[in-house]
Amino acid sequence: MKRTVRNSFTAAGLVCSLLLPAQLPAQNVREIEAWVTTANRLSLFEKQEKTQSFRGRARGSGFPIIVDERQTFQEIDGFGFAMTEGSAFHLHRMSVPARHRILRELFASDSNHIGISYIRLSLGASDLNNFVYSYNDLPDGETDFELKKFSLGHDWDDIIPVMKEVLAINPHMKILASPWSAPAWMKENRNVRGGALRKDCYEVYARYFVKYVEEMKKAGISIEAVTVQNEPLNYRNTPSMPYLVQEQAEFIKYHLGPAFREAGLSTRIIIFDHNCDRPDYPLTILSDSLISQYVDGSGFHHYGGDISTMSMVHLARPDKNLYFTEQMVVETPGSPDIQIAAQVKRLVIGVMRNWSKNLILWNFAADKLNDPHTNNGGCSMCQGAITIEGDEVSRNLAYYVVAHASKFVPPGSVRIASTDPHDMAVDFTEDEERNEVKRTTLIRQSGVLPNVAFRTPEGKIVLIVANDSWTTHAFRIQYKGLWATIQLAPGSVGTYIW
Repeated sequence: MKRTVRNSFTAAGLVCSLLLPAQLPAQNVREIEAWVTTANRLSLFEKQEKTQSFRGRARGSGFPIIVDERQTFQEIDGFGFAMTEGSAFHLHRMSVPARHRILRELFASDSNHIGISYIRLSLGASDLNNFVYSYNDLPDGETDFELKKFSLGHDWDDIIPVMKEVLAINPHMKILASPWSAPAWMKENRNVRGGALRKDCYEVYARYFVKYVEEMKKAGISIEAVTVQNEPLNYRNTPSMPYLVQEQAEFIKYHLGPAFREAGLSTRIIIFDHNCDRPDYPLTILSDSLISQYVDGSGFHHYGGDISTMSMVHLARPDKNLYFTEQMVVETPGSPDIQIAAQVKRLVIGVMRNWSKNLILWNFAADKLNDPHTNNGGCSMCQGAITIEGDEVSRNLAYYVVAHASKFVPPGSVRIASTDPHDMAVDFTEDEERNEVKRTTLIRQSGVLPNVAFRTPEGKIVLIVANDSWTTHAFRIQYKGLWATIQLAPGSVGTYIW
């Protein structure tokens, strides 16, 4: 029987490595730490007792996942969730000890916790609120162009107290804020649902953003970035506010950008904040150089379109950052299986391989009925990453999706090259007639398991792998000419650290 040894390389330039002697000096043997979630829930983000090691000789068949830290891509800002008013509402009503335990589990960055590092806040109410409010609500017919009645108001009820506890655990937390609507009096329909921003309110609404950032800073909460509008092409939520691309461009160019600059704010402006089926929207805005000077990058959701859209935008504007700002991930409560592989493949692996600096899922916490949400256009199926009933907490699919990355890939990590299933590969074999002669063939696809790799600020390598097949895979990792063979059950996800 012909003996076959296969190596692969990516289109970015990974090259095959020659086999090394089987025996290596002890100091060169790298142990691999593994954390696994299996589809049958027998292992839910658990550290594996048995460790694997890199060796000098390849074992098994199939092309390896080659990890090459010499090739670097985007720097990572973090992984996390949206802290909606509803999320904070449930957390704030837990007993102090119970709330402290779950917040430490989620936000502490030591070895016993999952180290969430990015939070999205709603600038005013979202559709996962008990009720709708803005920071400048007025009786019908009144206006306040000087913003004399501006107040963070109901944010003081739950959002700000909970965020202060989070920041006490992780003071370096990055925070993004997104509005669902301007105050009703600033809108053409005078309603929190639908209705465009009045032209004569562009200037006051820009100052409204500035006031929010400044007042949150006074409250001890630094806003890293804002998006101009959550889902500007969606007018069906309560609250919501549609923005035509020309309207958002005008608002940034003549009002929001200059207002931030005049106020001396370092808070970044992120455009679009909607689905992957409309890359024309952010690219149209960025095509104006006067607007582009104010814009840090574009935000995306994945309720429509293909995730590769983010790479298309990066290809057109590599000087601008990309962010993944929202995605709902739900499962059926009590299900015997957990669909972890599909979601990690789509979100952690897909989003990171398409140049995003972060990953934010929706939503942080809800109760078992997915409450609260607004009654007219609120999301009744938006399950939390955790479900809270009094002091009792259960962890759902979204929790495990984020944990596989957030615990091991801190801010400041960089994505590095690793073989993709669609990369070309080299088939390196012995000649059937003369064993001493080697033959090579270029294969169009490597067929490896979906994966993404990072290098942390401490110099560790992190590889996240999703087995989205129906069979157990004994996949191979190649790193600096060394090899490791690891088994991963069908439908399972593993995070591997060395």
